[in-house]
Amino acid sequence: MRLLSRIRELRRPLLEATAHCDLPCGVYDPAQARIEAESIKAVQEKYQANEDPEFRERAVLIKEQRSELVKHHLWVLWTDYFKPPHFEKYPELHDLFNRATKAAGAAGTKGSMDPAKGQELLDLIAQIDKIFWETKAAA
Repeated sequence: MRLLSRIRELRRPLLEATAHCDLPCGVYDPAQARIEAESIKAVQEKYQANEDPEFRERAVLIKEQRSELVKHHLWVLWTDYFKPPHFEKYPELHDLFNRATKAAGAAGTKGSMDPAKGQELLDLIAQIDKIFWETKAAA
């Protein structure tokens, strides 16, 4: 028994570290979501200007893939970067992320070839971006 207890004691971490993010700050940035959303809007515009069915099929596929990437990047920010103090200071943040991820989903850019949907997504990401940089400046 003493040996087992000694082994447990040796395996216990000597130093506990805490951090705001999963990795050192600088890893997270809404720019990733914005770049994908800009691509979505550009694809939607090109789709509207082209009648070739093969081109249009490819455009839809690319737009759907980019929409999933936007949702991924937003979810990472929402769940990994933003913490309770941010949500306290910016009570609209949860709703903003919810609306932005839905704007990238089936009812938004993923399900529509309308460039107006792409612009709506970009506008929501811009609001998240503004709050993000305010939190970075305060850190």
